[in-house]
Amino acid sequence: MKAKAPLLATLLLAAACGGGGKQTPGSGGGGNGDVAGGGDGVTDPADPTLATRKAFENPGGMWMPRQMLEQSKLLQSLGLEIDAAALSDPTKAPLSAVVSLGGCTASFVSPEGLIITNHHCVQGALQLNSTKESNLVENGFLAKTRADEVTAGPGQRVYVAQKMTDVTPEMMEGLDLFPDAGKRNDEIEKREKELIAACEKDRPGTKCKTSSFFKGREWQLIEYLELRDIRLVYVPHRAVGNYGGEIDNWMWPRHTGDYSFYRAYVGKDGKPADFSPDNVPFKPAAHLKIGVEGVDANDLVFVTGYPGRTNRHQSAAEMRHAMEWTHPRYIEKAKQRMEILAALQKAEGETAIKAGVARQGVQNGLEKYSGILDGLKALGLVEAKDADEKAFRAWAAADASRKPYADALDQMLAKYGEIWKAEMEEEAWKDVAYGSSLLSQALFLLRHADEQQKKDADRELGYQDRDRSQIVAGQKTFAKRFDRTIDRALWKLMIQRAAQEPSSASWLPGLLGLKKGAKVDDKAIDKALDGFYARTKLEDEKVRMGLLDAKPAAFKKSNDPFIKLALKLYPQVRKNEARSDKWYGELILINPVYAEGYLAYKGGMVAPDANGTLRISYGTVRGYQPAGDKPFYTPFTSVTEIPKKNTGEEPFDAPKPLLDLIAAGNWGPYASADAGGAVPADFLSDLDITGGNSGSPMLNARGELVGLAFDGNYEGLASDVVFKGEKTRTIAVDIRYVLWLADSLDQADHLLTEMGVSPAL
Repeated sequence: MKAKAPLLATLLLAAACGGGGKQTPGSGGGGNGDVAGGGDGVTDPADPTLATRKAFENPGGMWMPRQMLEQSKLLQSLGLEIDAAALSDPTKAPLSAVVSLGGCTASFVSPEGLIITNHHCVQGALQLNSTKESNLVENGFLAKTRADEVTAGPGQRVYVAQKMTDVTPEMMEGLDLFPDAGKRNDEIEKREKELIAACEKDRPGTKCKTSSFFKGREWQLIEYLELRDIRLVYVPHRAVGNYGGEIDNWMWPRHTGDYSFYRAYVGKDGKPADFSPDNVPFKPAAHLKIGVEGVDANDLVFVTGYPGRTNRHQSAAEMRHAMEWTHPRYIEKAKQRMEILAALQKAEGETAIKAGVARQGVQNGLEKYSGILDGLKALGLVEAKDADEKAFRAWAAADASRKPYADALDQMLAKYGEIWKAEMEEEAWKDVAYGSSLLSQALFLLRHADEQQKKDADRELGYQDRDRSQIVAGQKTFAKRFDRTIDRALWKLMIQRAAQEPSSASWLPGLLGLKKGAKVDDKAIDKALDGFYARTKLEDEKVRMGLLDAKPAAFKKSNDPFIKLALKLYPQVRKNEARSDKWYGELILINPVYAEGYLAYKGGMVAPDANGTLRISYGTVRGYQPAGDKPFYTPFTSVTEIPKKNTGEEPFDAPKPLLDLIAAGNWGPYASADAGGAVPADFLSDLDITGGNSGSPMLNARGELVGLAFDGNYEGLASDVVFKGEKTRTIAVDIRYVLWLADSLDQADHLLTEMGVSPAL
């Protein structure tokens, strides 16, 4: 392992506390992705921690920053070269350089607000700036000067964490004094709004939120600096940034240049501001140093980012419900959406561009949940969870003081059974009610009008004055991203599916404006949809913006078919919300009790499930064996493998200039022995990530940026439920590939210089 900076240490601390199978360490080598590697365990005098890393079995864990100090000794034994304390404070480097994009992760890489993230995380911004004549989704984008940088859209935000405060007592104390579950839920929301309001008071540009951990056992109030002027800087060609497309998604070996750059701007006073030509680049408190030397096999690495959601602390019943109902239903619908969007990619104009962007998102989810479902079945995870739950009950029964923990589990499962029953009965209705973007807009605007009749403090979160700028930005973005042809086709699919359910006969004809008991066939559906889309005005931004200030009475006078349908659906929507609130009010007293018992049963330190908050994962660069009869995958791929994989047809249609550069073999300072002496494209590690980690910086032991996490492997997809270290891998684009492409292919020398890298080609 090369001597590199300290950021990684904290990550390593976190991983020590989980369970995982034994890994087979891979050596460096040819970089061809299918050659077995070895590791003799001999200590290298120049690297005394190498043997420890080779023997390391990653137990997984997406750790909260505060949990990192407890793992400092482990991290040091793995070669961490920075103070582990740096990984426990989100307001200091390196964590303060890591930001949320509201669905993806990114990081500052210059003192001038330059941000690096994944290629697939900027598709919305590319689509927003694309036209039929200039398709940025396909061709990419490079601003040669800052004046050429274009807005990523009024809705794009960058959130910089400023502070995390434990507010568990403020959120939880005295809730048992509210016997009515609905009022208990109201009290939780009231406390949440009060904490947020106090946090944001007289602090423009600050956004605060509360997040719960361990099923509500712990609460944190998190403060963010919200940056609102975000601009596109550099995005590679589609055939670089999405090389391999859906065929290679979740697969290894990979050769994808999944990277892009934004820049954050603020007003001249240094404070967050909306887009303006007069704005200036944001000056972050810290930015990541580029690790030009990259990493080697068995090096210590860690990832920081904002993972979205995992379900590792769920019960056996929850896992079984997901395996038998939730995931199969999602997969079935996603496959049908994929077929529709694939056909629409052949349409004219911007419909094709928008369908392509939408299809990429659907396909990613389809393959993810297919992999989770396969893993649940193949790995016997439900049976393992059953055994673990049985052991938990035996542990609880061994001591009378633990009885409340088992009782809480029983109460929790009974409530989930009630929720799941309603979920299955109402699936078709909800698919139709939320199947059209225009109908969703109508429902939102109607709810917004209702909420505006209340005092600001009494409104639901999302409808308060603090939310106004984001709401307006959403309306401005909607028209550019909306496509009538796509919306109609996807809504029709949901209506067709609902029509096949016998129970829909009681409500579907009425929603479509048909006579009671009328046959809902394709002819009737098309006629109804023709009427909806011919008469609506909701696509007009001015109309929607006007409705933001309208009173509920104005909606009742509207002749817009989507508004009229929203009015028909609205009472049931609110009734469902009230029922969900009551369920939550019941579970908020039950779930934390079970979580307390489960943590005591597990003993030691446990990472909470991912919930969109800042986390750290650590591990090592290493390959894996996908199956006993398959060759061992080494952890690096090489750019020299791209021509061998290339067919000239999407998604294996690398640009000719890239193929010419590979043939020339001028690697500059970006070559690696692990890639056969050429430039490494992507690499594997045993790090623990999930959705939301896309774009997360991969850091070495010195805290230098050496790659960007962009995917996982298919065999490890079930790690959202149970982490299996011997098979779970994170795929990252190697920073040396990013630099080589920027240097030699796209001539982005000005950006390299800004990041402290000397152009060499």
